[in-house]
Amino acid sequence: MTEAPAPRAPLTVETDLELTVDGVRADVRSTGDRLFVEFPSLGAVARAARASPQGEAAGIASLLAVTDLTVEVRSRGRTVAAIGADAPAGPLSRWLGTAPAQVRPAGLVAAVGQEVAAGVRLVRELVG
Repeated sequence: MTEAPAPRAPLTVETDLELTVDGVRADVRSTGDRLFVEFPSLGAVARAARASPQGEAAGIASLLAVTDLTVEVRSRGRTVAAIGADAPAGPLSRWLGTAPAQVRPAGLVAAVGQEVAAGVRLVRELVG
């Protein structure tokens, strides 16, 4: 297991913007050393991931580590994955093939619960 390189050029990012990947919109906000990319649903996360260039994750993770930044990918207010300086990939990420991105199982389960709840609310609105 290789260690992330020590930050050589730490950055601080202050932003609030919108990002569009393959027609999927995500809000981006930051807290200085952490960027939060918020997608409206897990389906949107999956679509954006499929549209992203394959094989770029290692380069992105390395750049984030050098600049001491971490990106959290969120859906419905829950972090489902992270990559960068403060997000080492664990055994689950390696098993799923998402390394160097860190999968957050509790965030995934919570986001799935939010998706189901949203679906139930929609059905109730349509029926009721």
